[in-house]
Amino acid sequence: LMRCMNRNKVTIFYCLYEKDIPLRDTDGNLTGEKYSGYGKPIALRCNVSPAKGNAQVEQFGNLDSYDKVIVTEDVNCPIDESSVLFVDKPVECTEDGPVYDYKVDRVAKSKNSISYAISKVKVS
Repeated sequence: LMRCMNRNKVTIFYCLYEKDIPLRDTDGNLTGEKYSGYGKPIALRCNVSPAKGNAQVEQFGNLDSYDKVIVTEDVNCPIDESSVLFVDKPVECTEDGPVYDYKVDRVAKSKNSISYAISKVKVS
């Protein structure tokens, strides 16, 4: 797994989609209501490709609408196709949720690693 060597890794952040997040009032007290949204940003050290290439096209089938590929050797990584990522920008969260720059399009798991096809998005 040359792609997962420590010298090739960068730190990115991801937010997992969560249902039933407790809602708080302006004083920070729980209201008893819940909403669906994203959890707090979590750091991940992984390899991020500079751009898509032919090897990844076969890996993800006929998917050609992605911009980059991230690879981690953590086969228990919880990122899925409803997760969002901070790859080329710092973590930023507003009261409406995270202001991320990539979304996960496809997940390809193998015995020793997980590859994610990701696409650039604009969230404001």
